Parts: sequence; structure tokens; C-alpha cells
Amino acid sequence: MENFNDIIKGEKLTLVDFFATWCGPCKMMHPVLEQLKKDLGDSIRIIKLDVDENEDFSMQYNIQSVPTLMIFKKGEVVWRQSGAQTLNELKSIIAQHS
Repeated sequence: MENFNDIIKGEKLTLVDFFATWCGPCKMMHPVLEQLKKDLGDSIRIIKLDVDENEDFSMQYNIQSVPTLMIFKKGEVVWRQSGAQTLNELKSIIAQHS
């Protein structure tokens, strides 16, 4: 199994959703991210990281609120935003970094 660092350092754009199971806006993001994956297919990787189960990554990336979405390109953070995003907003942001 690939580890987190290997995935974000890959050639493919990677969207990471830092979420919590108890978070209402995080639950709203789930269908948005599923539709995004359907629409964009293999052109992007989408990873969900539960902040309560992955405290080391949450601390490493200074996650203060959930959901926090981050886009990585070859290991570098190219975009970061806290709060729920719409499908169109995410598509636009991804297009800017593809």
C-alpha cells in the first residue's frame, strides 16, 4: 500500500480532504468529492484523512479547522482552503493547477 507521502509526491495532482466524522460541513463534502472523482476520473487523486485518526499529519500541515482541503502537486502544496467548497469551485481550482 502506498503511503501518504508517496502519493502526494506523485506526478498526479492530489486533493486531500482533512475531515472529522463529527463535522457537519465535512459530511456535506462527501458527495461533492465523489462527483468530482466521477467527473475528473484518473486525472486526480482524492484522499480523505480523518484528523482524529491522523493527528501526525494534522499537526504537520497545521490543520486548525475541518474540512480543510489541500491540493498537492509533486509534493508541494499548491492550494489550501478551509470550509466546504462547491463542485464548480473545486473544478476551477484544479483546472488552474493541472
